Amino acid sequence: MAGEWATRWYSESPEDTLAIGVAVGRCVVGGLTIGLVGPLGAGKTQLVKGIARGNAADAAPPVTSPTFTLIHEYPGRFKLYHVDSYRLAGSAELEALGFSELIHPGSVVVVEWADRVASSMPADTLWIRLTAKGPSRREVSVGATGPVSEACVEAARELLRF
Repeated sequence: MAGEWATRWYSESPEDTLAIGVAVGRCVVGGLTIGLVGPLGAGKTQLVKGIARGNAADAAPPVTSPTFTLIHEYPGRFKLYHVDSYRLAGSAELEALGFSELIHPGSVVVVEWADRVASSMPADTLWIRLTAKGPSRREVSVGATGPVSEACVEAARELLRF
């Protein structure tokens, strides 16, 4: 996981979390993997809704949690794979689902509960940790582990004016 959470954004509402996701989604590039970390109810799926909206050309696809189906796929500039590893026993189960094949130049892969499968995450991963700081306030900590994820963070930072 990210050794240093270099960027922090704050969300005061689900709408703010969505807006942060939209900014990230506008900056994604093919082959990027995003690892989401945070407890139940922290806003991970809300953030993915924003990423999907930012990645889509004109419309936001309906995003739901893939807790029971494990992987959802959404259209956009890049095919967005939304993976939930909460119910997985670990990295071996993620790999058995074909995780490595999801990562390619025409896709972006977002993994909820990525800390549970950290050993399967690519070396260059954009890590995002959501932490509750109140009933609706969230700290969104971001760490990049390589040049592709760092470029996405820098571009999103510009969009969010932080």
